[in-house]
Amino acid sequence: MTGTWRHLPATARAIAVTATTAVAAAQARDGQAYDEAVDGLAADERSGLVLGAVVRLLLEESHPDGLTGDDIRQVLTRCVQQSTRWRSDVDPHVVLVLLAGALGVYDPDGDESPPDASALARHAPLLVADLLATTSVPLGDYLAAAFAEIERTERQD
Repeated sequence: MTGTWRHLPATARAIAVTATTAVAAAQARDGQAYDEAVDGLAADERSGLVLGAVVRLLLEESHPDGLTGDDIRQVLTRCVQQSTRWRSDVDPHVVLVLLAGALGVYDPDGDESPPDASALARHAPLLVADLLATTSVPLGDYLAAAFAEIERTERQD
C-alpha cells in the first residue's frame, strides 16, 4: 500500500487495496485473482464511486483536448476486445455505462437494462487497466487523486 493512503479511513484503504489487486489481475490476465478481487469490490458500493473517479481522471489525462464520440467508441472497442481475449463474460453495455457514468452522462432511468453493482464491479477494473495502458502514471496516483476529489466534493456538500 502506498503512503498516500495511510490517512484514509479503513474502508477507503480497503477499496484502494482491492481495486489495486483487481486492476493488477486484469493487467496480468489472472482470472482467479481477478474474480476474488472483484468480489471484494462488489461488496462495497462506494468502490464504484472511486473507480468512476479514476476512469474520469484517466480519460481526462489521455484526452486533454476533450473527448469526442469517436474517442469513447475507441476506448469502448479497445477495452472490450482486449478483455474478451481472456474473459468470456465481458458485456460491452456495462463498459459503456461505466464510461458514461464516469463522464456524468449516464441516466439509469433511461436504460432498459441498467447493470447491477456486481456487473459494474466486474467490469470497472477491466476499463481502468485498459486506460492505464495509455499512461505511464501508476494506479496509486490516480486512486490518491480520486480520493482527494471525493473528499473535496463531500466537504463542499
